[in-house]
Amino acid sequence: MNAGTDKPNRPFTMGPALARSGSPGAPPAAFHAPIPARRAWREKVRIWWREIDKPLLGLIVLVMLVGTASVLAASPASAQYLSTSNASVDPFLFFKKHLAFQGAGLALMLGVSFLAREEARRLAVLAALAMFALLMLVPLIGVEKNGAVRWLNVGMSLQPSEFLKPGFAVALAWIFSWRQRDPHLPVLLFATSITGVICALLMLQPNLGEAILFAGTWFALVFLSGAALVHLGALVASGAALLTLVYFTYENGRNRIDAFLGGGTAFDQVDLAYRTLTNGGWFGNGLWLGIRKNNLPEAHTDYIFSVIGEEFGLIICAIIAVLYLAIIARVLFRMASEDDLFALLAGSALIAQFGGQAFINMLVNLKLFPSTGMTLPLISYGGSSTLAICFALGLLLAISRRNPFLERETPGLKDLTSRASSAREESPKEGRR
Repeated sequence: MNAGTDKPNRPFTMGPALARSGSPGAPPAAFHAPIPARRAWREKVRIWWREIDKPLLGLIVLVMLVGTASVLAASPASAQYLSTSNASVDPFLFFKKHLAFQGAGLALMLGVSFLAREEARRLAVLAALAMFALLMLVPLIGVEKNGAVRWLNVGMSLQPSEFLKPGFAVALAWIFSWRQRDPHLPVLLFATSITGVICALLMLQPNLGEAILFAGTWFALVFLSGAALVHLGALVASGAALLTLVYFTYENGRNRIDAFLGGGTAFDQVDLAYRTLTNGGWFGNGLWLGIRKNNLPEAHTDYIFSVIGEEFGLIICAIIAVLYLAIIARVLFRMASEDDLFALLAGSALIAQFGGQAFINMLVNLKLFPSTGMTLPLISYGGSSTLAICFALGLLLAISRRNPFLERETPGLKDLTSRASSAREESPKEGRR
């Protein structure tokens, strides 16, 4: 009975409009109040923070901060190099634009990292398809810069190959993971055909450096998917033969290789970069006190590593190399315990691209690799390149997310590759039966 009344207590029930359909006389379903949107967002952030690879995220942000200081050092030199007697460029123009691109890139990276693994895969595959279509348009309506046609004018300078790289890595990893379900699928032929078409389109620009990076990503996935040593040896031999053919038939590549093997001249870009890099000694000349950087083209992009050496010293250059190695090691360590073949392949391919680009750029500045036109990831100034790298790292953070309270059922990399090899060994036997 209710206090002060003669009415009996009645349990709360939902009206007919809210009751679930069911058999007549069934008790109504319990009413659950909707979760407020703000509370739901806080819960999503809490789950993301629990699952995200915090050491990897911290290393990425640290390298981005190094990039901010590096572009600050290089911006006046590039502005002076581009200034003329009639028009001068703002000394901090590239630094201001770099801050804007870094802010947008950081937001993009964090936004993509909130995606679930399957959502990240779908986004990457869609990006790969869209950028592949744009890449085919580059020879037709592309914009020429420094003798190469690599960009499209879409209100800003867009280089489709930059955004294609992360989508390509994830899409190819997804294709190779099909073999775990059906060993008879010709995934190697399919993946090789896609890679060959992309590399041919890149060499038309010309862009031999990125063609090598795409081919390297493909080879890493072939290796990690458990290819037999005989097949790997055949692929290496084919690659060497193809490079030889490229040297004799591809003028741009031959010129770069000849300049590298010939040692360059005092006016060669790579030689200028090396002289700039070593001019600061171990501890550098100090911020904006470098001299050789003023004669260096692309000081804020391709050759920013040399500017770092002149202004901050070779020790800082070594620390930057260690930071890149730490990022690579962190991802590989996490992938080694991954029990999902797609996640293992995609994460490994993305970090192979990132690390390959970083160390090729540093080797070019050290005169240990022919000039490629590649930027230093997260450090060099760049519009589409900065956004594309942040997109790739966002995919990597999303794919490597993991519930820390769930135990892994398999030992990871070793188990997955051995299972893939066993599946391929059994498939011929089944065919003979």
